Amino acid sequence: MAIKTRKPLAERMRPQKIEQIVGQRNILGKGKLLESMLCTETLPSLILWGPPGTGKTTLARILAKSTTADFVYFSAVLSGVKEVRKNVALARNLLESEQRGTIFFIDEIHRFNKSQQDALLPHVENGLFTLIGATTENPSFEIIAPLLSRCRVLVLSSLAADDLSTIFKRALSDSENGLGSHGLSFGENSLKVLCDLADGDARRGLNILEISASLILHRTKDRPGNSATITVEDIREAAQQSVLKYDKNGDEHYNLISALHKSLRDSDPDGSLYWLYRMLEAGEDPLYICRRLIRFASEDIGLSDPQALIHTLSCRDAYHTLGLPEGKLALAQAVCYLATAPKSNSLYRAESEVRSCIKHTGSLEVPLHLRNAPTKLMKDLHYGKGYRYAHEAKGALVAQDHLPREMESQQFYYPSTRGYEALVKERLEKWKLILQKRNNDAQ
Repeated sequence: MAIKTRKPLAERMRPQKIEQIVGQRNILGKGKLLESMLCTETLPSLILWGPPGTGKTTLARILAKSTTADFVYFSAVLSGVKEVRKNVALARNLLESEQRGTIFFIDEIHRFNKSQQDALLPHVENGLFTLIGATTENPSFEIIAPLLSRCRVLVLSSLAADDLSTIFKRALSDSENGLGSHGLSFGENSLKVLCDLADGDARRGLNILEISASLILHRTKDRPGNSATITVEDIREAAQQSVLKYDKNGDEHYNLISALHKSLRDSDPDGSLYWLYRMLEAGEDPLYICRRLIRFASEDIGLSDPQALIHTLSCRDAYHTLGLPEGKLALAQAVCYLATAPKSNSLYRAESEVRSCIKHTGSLEVPLHLRNAPTKLMKDLHYGKGYRYAHEAKGALVAQDHLPREMESQQFYYPSTRGYEALVKERLEKWKLILQKRNNDAQ
């Protein structure tokens, strides 16, 4: 017997009451903000921010039911300013004729551009309607500041395995809205695999479960009335391939590259490999990762291991030569090299100090002795006068200033005592002592 219904399982199993929502204890627990909203029937404008399948639309609908307001659904993908203006007029008429408010629910509100969001602002400000926006993207970047300042942001988290397990068991046993009338049960380990493949997304998991059930019911259509077990193979067949949550231009992109960078900095090859492959398996451009590794080699390693920069450049060249999938291993090698290399941010700090100094001191003149004098006029103006050629000095060391007169004795680069940079530090200190001794002897 096939599953005959037009509504997907995920839609049929959508909670209708706040008590039916699974997970999100950080906003739904006792004493939390939403409890007071439901008790007082006072609903401020909200931005619901969270990954797909965590219940943003469901929560918006349930909150709307707690009030007497009219509920208007928008999809930011399909709607524009024209639809907003039309529904603003309807909201105004409803308020004037029936003294009832309106709740505008805008799904994927981050897809509204600045002018479309601007069109909402005056009406949210004067209270004509209550806005509930749902977004998978960071509101700080995707929602205009004036609109964001007039909304409360509620953060929804990916659902934990226990929460997903509860949802899927409920769907399998619910005879009215779920699959309970088909005599299906989870086989050994199949529920765990389903939760893993759902990856925190209830909708994705319910879709896989529904397809699995359809496959089994089609297979057993000649044996009606018999119970059937959903196996791990059924789940994997329905899922085909797990798609990791990722958006190359979104918040998750920056979260993952940040995790990779910090794992490298903390000299953890295991964490570094994990975040590298999280990005690669989700479809990130390997050349983007190569560029970040090249930057890391200078920013967090520098002269403590000069080979790090060469290694990352070789990694990029190797990927260009091999492509996918073979080129991934070159990135893994580079990541392990960087993670296990000695660390130093001396160059990074020196860069910051130099840039800050230039910003504050402006265009100071180059000392005359450091200037070239290719013409007679320039020689007459003392360009190059007093310059000492290092190769003609003992040990190729000379005592002369190389900074503008106003910045004598300024130091920017402070080498660490780690890796090759310890030798650099020792060398610079030795040279300094030699030059000091020569100066004392000359006096």
